[in-house]
Amino acid sequence: PLSTADLEEHFADQIHLVDSITWDNREEAVLARRQRRLGELVLKEERLIGEANPAAVTAALIEGIRQLGLHILPWSREAEEFRQRIAFLRRLDGKACWPDLSDPALIAGLEDWLAPFCDGASRRGHLARLDLLAILRAQLDWTCAKALDELAPTHVDVPSGSRVRIDYGGEEPVLAVRLQEMFGLATTPRIARGTVPLLLHLLSPARRPVQVTRDLASFWAHAYKQVKADLKGQYPKHHWPDDPMQAEPTARAKPRK
Repeated sequence: PLSTADLEEHFADQIHLVDSITWDNREEAVLARRQRRLGELVLKEERLIGEANPAAVTAALIEGIRQLGLHILPWSREAEEFRQRIAFLRRLDGKACWPDLSDPALIAGLEDWLAPFCDGASRRGHLARLDLLAILRAQLDWTCAKALDELAPTHVDVPSGSRVRIDYGGEEPVLAVRLQEMFGLATTPRIARGTVPLLLHLLSPARRPVQVTRDLASFWAHAYKQVKADLKGQYPKHHWPDDPMQAEPTARAKPRK
């Protein structure tokens, strides 16, 4: 056996200090330690408090996020929808300035898009304070940031006066709206400067889909009569006019008198 004193005496020139800053999956935190080593043999170890290199801490945190996955980040509904809107615009015009915000691209580029916002963070719990929507918006240049709301708005104003959210989660944007709120509208709402019609999910008063269409005018002319008959039996207290183009749109059971 060799004592520490023996090692210090005979191998002093080979003993060195090493700062070890790594992600620990068990603690879900960056562990910063200063080790006194002889080769790979750790003679002494102590935690670094306030002395760890900030860049090294951030690098270790990023590696922890990469290991655990993007789901550990504080995704808000707005941040998820932002990604979906950008994905829609990339499908529409992949040659434009829209960044790739898919899971694989975000994981591969954590050092570029996320690391600059992680100053002072060293454990999973610290990630909760990140504003992912603002961080993702920072990936757009000025031109794209200005065009985003025009090309892929978050909501559409419908004839009843309601402001209805657009769902970009599928292959094409969907507007789910109660049928009565669309009375009087002859044409399907469009986005992307009028080039993309929304896929309408027309809903019953209970918000159940009764018709899916991209052609609102055709629905009023052909399918509405049968749909009206079905809904009138289920919801007799609601207003089901014979001529939907002349009826007042409403978000209520019946139009205001």
